[in-house]
Amino acid sequence: MFYRLKDTRTDMKLTYYGHSCFSMEIGGKHILFDPFITGNPLASEIRVGDIHADFIFVTHGHADHILDCVDIATRTGALVVTNWEIHEWLNKQGVGNTHPMNTGGKWQFPFGMVKAVTAVHSSGLPDGTYGGNPMGFVVKSASGNFYYSGDTALTLDMQLVNSFVPPDFSILPIGDNFTMGFEDAARAAHMLQCRKVIGVHQGTFGLIKIDIDKAKSHFVHQGLELIIPVIGNTIEI
Repeated sequence: MFYRLKDTRTDMKLTYYGHSCFSMEIGGKHILFDPFITGNPLASEIRVGDIHADFIFVTHGHADHILDCVDIATRTGALVVTNWEIHEWLNKQGVGNTHPMNTGGKWQFPFGMVKAVTAVHSSGLPDGTYGGNPMGFVVKSASGNFYYSGDTALTLDMQLVNSFVPPDFSILPIGDNFTMGFEDAARAAHMLQCRKVIGVHQGTFGLIKIDIDKAKSHFVHQGLELIIPVIGNTIEI
């Protein structure tokens, strides 16, 4: 299914694969974020082997953000961008095409500039090894700008994002318990000066199931827009 979000000026396509996994098509490049599909029963209709990626960005080491990274990176040859510790871990898994970053750094990629920013969370890899500091990514491109926070609590550092790159939209967790809930995500949107939010990291399992109607209503009362993507759908932004 394909549909267009209203009142936007960007020229990007977002495809949602469930939980916090999505891809952005920017300038002909496919950028995949936090690949977790095969472990998500809600994404059982997604064929991992059909997912194309030129770049893979991983915010932290938890299995629900990295489970399918090695498989997709090996098959596609995508460049994996992540923190230093995950970069080293991936190299040991046979994924050699990696680009390490750390919080506060930025880099110019073929599709645009990416800055790594703070995420307040934890990060352990699936085999129990240390996963380094979690982080979010701010993307600036000719097609538009966006902020993906990764898993995080609400933090005052979000006030800085707009001074780095004013986001046209933000992708934020709203499932509560392990991350921000939708109330804090609305607060984050105000800090970011970004009224359009795509809500992720919700509904996948019991501890992060929320009342979607209540969440959307809360955003409306805050003068904001909350989009809950449907797994398998592509949104033109």
